[in-house]
Amino acid sequence: MKHIYLDYAATSPVHPEVFAAMKPYYESQFGNPSSIHHFGRQARRGLDESRELIAKAIGASFDEIIFTSGGTEADNLAIIGYATAHKEKGNHLITTKIEHHGVLHAFEFLEKQGFAVTYIDVDESGVVSPFEISNALRDDTILVSCMLGNNEVGTVQPVKTISELLSEHEAVLHTDAVQAFGMEVINVDELGVDFLAVSGHKLNGPKGIGFLYARKGLVFSPLLHGGEQERKRRAGTENVAAVIGLQKAVELSIENIDEKRSLYEGYRQEILKVFKEQNIQYEVNGSSNHYLPHILNVSFPGLSVESLLMNLDLEGVAVSSGSACTAGSIDPSHVLTAMFKDESRSHSAIRFSFGYGLTIDDVKEAAIRTAKVIHRLMK
Repeated sequence: MKHIYLDYAATSPVHPEVFAAMKPYYESQFGNPSSIHHFGRQARRGLDESRELIAKAIGASFDEIIFTSGGTEADNLAIIGYATAHKEKGNHLITTKIEHHGVLHAFEFLEKQGFAVTYIDVDESGVVSPFEISNALRDDTILVSCMLGNNEVGTVQPVKTISELLSEHEAVLHTDAVQAFGMEVINVDELGVDFLAVSGHKLNGPKGIGFLYARKGLVFSPLLHGGEQERKRRAGTENVAAVIGLQKAVELSIENIDEKRSLYEGYRQEILKVFKEQNIQYEVNGSSNHYLPHILNVSFPGLSVESLLMNLDLEGVAVSSGSACTAGSIDPSHVLTAMFKDESRSHSAIRFSFGYGLTIDDVKEAAIRTAKVIHRLMK
């Protein structure tokens, strides 16, 4: 039986070109980029070239890119770093109820430090109202955070509109673009954000690497204390091989966005087509107009997500619930809970997500196996 991977929103395989680009930096170009000798200069050259190319990819400048261990650290550095550095200006922060835990838990940490946080609701399509964010602004609001694309249901948020509404306010705007990068064309100036976080392993890059875009001139406190790497904003010897891999992954992810979007939209429609042909009762979760095409979140009324995931795995189909698994039980998704009053919608939802290496035949076969599992469970 062929195992079919449909959980690319969780992580993705390393692209062969990414692996090839990284290899020399493990073997011959292994120097510490802070060293002044030949080996160090080789590593520094690779690091600088990657920073330049990544900055160019999002319309930023060289010194606005900070390499991190991934999206979570990038989010934490922006949110905690900025809030703690500016607490004398105000202690009010705003975010949404559907953020990734790397964002939500950063705000929960700040609440324990005495900051006040307003969590904005979303509608049933998972969209936050920019005007609700605007209405929540106070004189002491110093930071607003709203993700670009949701990792569970794929809904794309109106970040540009939010930035326009913030233009007359001193609060800075942070966005988690981990799931959206490579699916949405991103220019930080056009988007109007001050901080933007990206992770490599969602882009067919290596795990353990990401970057934070921080608009020039912004002051924030580092989370790590040690050497003077990353212009004293992120201490620790840079993971040069992973940075090289991240740069190649960024390059590959943005060169054919339109083709990818079309391909994954086809995968999405193929799954729904099979469900209709197999008389499966389902409900699609998320926006029907503004969504990331590589994510399809579907609820199956009357079924439990635990049974679905276990049986699909036995059938060789890897998907996820988007929910937190703790001690053998699956807690309701905080995203779907924010979207729907009906808890059953969350308890029966699974996420299909697409990426590099997947074919239409794989997707069709996975949909057929899913329908088979659902028919069996309904009996």
